[in-house]
Amino acid sequence: MSLSRLCAALFCALPFSATAHEFWIEPLSYQVEASDRVQALFKNGEGFKGNSQSFFDRRSKRFDVIVDGKALPVTPRSGDSPALDIMPPIQDGLITVVHETAPSTLTYREWAKFLKFAAHKDFRTAAQDHLAAGWSQVKFREVYTRHVKALIAVGTGTGRDSAAGMKTEFVALDNPYGEEFDNQMNILLLLDGEPRADAQIEVFDRAPDQNVSISLFRTNARGQAAIPVSPGHSYLFDAVVLRPAAEANTQENAVVWKTYWAALTFAVPQKPF
Repeated sequence: MSLSRLCAALFCALPFSATAHEFWIEPLSYQVEASDRVQALFKNGEGFKGNSQSFFDRRSKRFDVIVDGKALPVTPRSGDSPALDIMPPIQDGLITVVHETAPSTLTYREWAKFLKFAAHKDFRTAAQDHLAAGWSQVKFREVYTRHVKALIAVGTGTGRDSAAGMKTEFVALDNPYGEEFDNQMNILLLLDGEPRADAQIEVFDRAPDQNVSISLFRTNARGQAAIPVSPGHSYLFDAVVLRPAAEANTQENAVVWKTYWAALTFAVPQKPF
């Protein structure tokens, strides 16, 4: 068993209440024709299973679809679900859906819960840094934002993903809908536009029977990773950044941490025989 698979198995043994909730864009169909609507839900949950969330202006910082490098704003009404429900802006090609949330706040009232979160997301020095700063262990807060993308094919889905200028993001270096896709997804993970080296990527793999397996990978020195994928499966890639908050202080209930969550969803089509 590979190290990444072993780590994933150990992680799966943890109770879900100890882990953080992922947020992602889930298309109703990853492949559509030009006459079909492009629809996608905002999802929040664990293990690539979760609840749908409606769109609300106050929660959204950015919501675009990107075609051939051009960003087209998406303008749903507050309360809409699916959050994305548009006609394709192209007759044939790859659409990248991009969404960044407004900041939200999480309050920790149990030190053990923060320790489990830090271990899960591979924040190796978080506990040490927290204690060294003298921050409260009884009640403290984290401000978090989500930076998510989804790949949707219109027709043949020809095209390439590219950096969208988010705080942190995955960039797909391969097109999973392309005829020459070899079932290996090469990705680049960025933070502030720069490659994020030696970062943990959590990969959620949903099989056609809806069972989900979880694996852990790491980016190399160039911020890249090569992740094997399977035809007929859909995927969620997740990577999180933890940083001390500029306003951190030793008062109880202070904001002491900020997290930035990158996510990418896509599917791998079944190949015709």
